[in-house]
Amino acid sequence: MIAVLISHPADRLAMYFGQRAELALRDLADVRLNLLARDLDEAELVAAAHGCDALIAYRQTPAAASLFAALPQLAVFLRCAMDIRTVDVAAASQQGVLVTRASAGFNAAVAEWVIAAMVNLGRDFAAHAMAYQRGEIPVPAMGRQLRGSTLGIIGFGGIGSTLGRLALGFGMQLLVTTPEPVQAQPGLRQVALDQLLADSDFVACLAPANEKTARLMNASAFAMMKRGAYLINASRGELIDEDALLAALNSGHLAGAALDVGMAPDQMPTLALARHARVIATPHIGGLTLPAVEHQALEVVAQLRSLLQGTLPEGAVNAEHATRWRLWRG
Repeated sequence: MIAVLISHPADRLAMYFGQRAELALRDLADVRLNLLARDLDEAELVAAAHGCDALIAYRQTPAAASLFAALPQLAVFLRCAMDIRTVDVAAASQQGVLVTRASAGFNAAVAEWVIAAMVNLGRDFAAHAMAYQRGEIPVPAMGRQLRGSTLGIIGFGGIGSTLGRLALGFGMQLLVTTPEPVQAQPGLRQVALDQLLADSDFVACLAPANEKTARLMNASAFAMMKRGAYLINASRGELIDEDALLAALNSGHLAGAALDVGMAPDQMPTLALARHARVIATPHIGGLTLPAVEHQALEVVAQLRSLLQGTLPEGAVNAEHATRWRLWRG
């Protein structure tokens, strides 16, 4: 049997990998675990993965060139997530290590989180509930319903298109900004970013994080938004200029924001924003449902099974450089 290390911290293995995937993996390989309730630093990761043929990496596990150089037996690095920005794929290729990543299984979960966030922002459920819990009688306030409101979606991939279908079902009007053409349909228009910002009651950031989208939502963008509009970020913290968002909230230009991601460790919202009275923040749980987690974990196990059978799986990033894996067939 090959040896495999799962790098997930011990206190997150059950939630972010799951028992079903672990049991399935044990049928294929000699499994080693990260026994610490934290991420391993590189030296600890090298020690734990010494002699391993494959490494199943938690979303927070970086892989620098020095990691691949220090593990001469490692043939496969399997990211149990989509994001491989912290993986030096070129260095892995140079060492002959195959890199794979999982596909999105969280589109429905994140889209549902955005719908819940919009309802919460527009109706102030959380503030009313917390007032009652403090023993206070909250003052009723006029809410904003979704039907008839305009939702602007920045980025229209798997999550964005899933959210769009839900929002249309609620009777919202959709404005979409994305590089790819979007098929026209009743209630949906593809527009430039400045028009989306100016005309939307809710703006949902769902674009990928890259050089083009870094701080896409900055002071200029917030100034373009309707006064009294809401911002929702369920993508990556890098999309938001956090100082500019704080300023827009403090000035009252924005009525509120909902954040599931931010610039704190593990893509968590930063405390400075999360504690703001007009912010609803959650600790990166948009995709944290059992079907979403099991989709990616079981897919990683299936990828390893395919490799053991001599077949490259979908999700292979640098297949042409996988020289170490090809030795398995011998």
